[in-house]
Amino acid sequence: MGNGIGEGTVNSGRLSRRAFVRLAAGAGFGSCVPGMGFAAGFGRDKRKKAATPARVAVSGADSLRAHATAAGFQVGCAVVPELLDVVLGMTNGAPNVTNDPYTRTVIEQASILVAENAMKWSSLRPTPESYEFSHADKLFHYAAQYGQLVRGHNLCWHEQLPAWFAATAKKDNARSLLTQHIQTVAGRYAGKIHSWDVVNEAVHVPDGRPDGLRKSPWLELIGPEYIELAFIAAAKADSQAKLTYNDYDIELDTEEQSAKRAQVLMLVRRLHARGVPIHAVGIQSHLQASGPKPGEGISRFIRSAAEIGLEVYITELDVNSQALPGGPELQDGAVADVYKSYLERVLREPNVKAVLTWGITDAHTWLNQSKQAWALRPDGARQKPLPFDEQYQPMPAFFAMRNAFDVARRV
Repeated sequence: MGNGIGEGTVNSGRLSRRAFVRLAAGAGFGSCVPGMGFAAGFGRDKRKKAATPARVAVSGADSLRAHATAAGFQVGCAVVPELLDVVLGMTNGAPNVTNDPYTRTVIEQASILVAENAMKWSSLRPTPESYEFSHADKLFHYAAQYGQLVRGHNLCWHEQLPAWFAATAKKDNARSLLTQHIQTVAGRYAGKIHSWDVVNEAVHVPDGRPDGLRKSPWLELIGPEYIELAFIAAAKADSQAKLTYNDYDIELDTEEQSAKRAQVLMLVRRLHARGVPIHAVGIQSHLQASGPKPGEGISRFIRSAAEIGLEVYITELDVNSQALPGGPELQDGAVADVYKSYLERVLREPNVKAVLTWGITDAHTWLNQSKQAWALRPDGARQKPLPFDEQYQPMPAFFAMRNAFDVARRV
C-alpha cells in the first residue's frame, strides 16, 4: 500500500503475529537498555517496595503494543516528529533502533501513531499558496520503518488555523480553500494512512444552535454543509482511509456532556442518513482524576455508533490530575484507576478498535506545557497523565492499560 507495512495492513490495521514477533525480536525490544524496558518499581512509596516488583518488564512481549495486538486492538500515541531520532532503516531484515528514550518508547509501545501538531493547518500552511510537509513526511517515513500505522489529525478544525487565514478566507473562496487543502493533504498520503480526523470539534452546545454546531469560522464562511463538504473531499482524495468525526467532553454523564454527546450522535446520524462517507467516531477522552467518571452514557453512545456501522477510536486519552490533592503516589494511583475503569468499560464494545494516548511520556505532555489554570497544580507539581513518566519509566497507568487489553482480549 506504499507505507512499508505490506499489502492489506492499512485496511486490516494489524501486523500479523509472526511479523510483529519478527519485528520486535529484530529490534531488540525484549532486551533491557539503560532507562528503557525495565522500571525500578512503579510505586514511589518505600513502604510498598517489598510488595512491588523491583524490575518490571515492559518491552517485547510485555509491551502495550504486544498486548493490544494479541487482544485485537491498535494502541498508540500522539508524537512530535521533531523529537524522533533520525536513525532509520533496516539491517539484516530488522529495523535499526536507537537508545534515544523517546524514540525507543514510541517504537516499543505503539502500533499506530498520530502527529500532535504536525498535520494541522498552522503547521502545514505557512502561506495560502504553500505547504510544509517535512515533519509530517518524517512521521510517515518513520512509521513505515517500524510497521506502525498512522492516523491523520486533522483536515478541518476551528483552531490552529494559520495567521493568514482570517484575512484570506472569505465566503466566496472558503469552499475551494477547504476542498483544495483536503485534496492536497489527504491526497499526498492516500493509501498510507489508517484514518483521518476529517472534522474536529464541530459541536458546541452553548452556542445555542438547534443542530448543536459550533459557531466556527468554517460555519460562518460556508454554513453547516462544510462538514459534508469536508468528508466528501476526503473520500475523493483517499478512498481507503477510515474517515472520522472527532470530539471531546462526551465521556461523562453530567448534564453538559450528556447534551453534547446527544448532539454529536445526531450529527453523525445525519451524515450517515445522507450517505456522507463517514466510518468512525473519535472520542478524545481527556479525562479527570477527580470528580465524575465516565459512566453508562458513553457505553450507550458507542453502541449507538455501532448501530449505524461506525467504528470508534479513543483518540487522545490522558488523565488530568490538576485538582487532585495529595502527593505523587496518590496521583499515580488515581490516574491509573481512571485508565482502568474507563478502558475496561469502552474496550468491551466490539466497535472500539483503537486506543491512542495524547503523548507517551509526561516529559512532553501538553498538560505540563500549558500555563492555564486548569493544567497547573496548586502545589506546583508537574502532572503525570500518561503511561510513562519523565524518566521513561512505566507508571501505574501503563499497567492499567496493559491489563485492560488483556481483559478485553478478542483474538
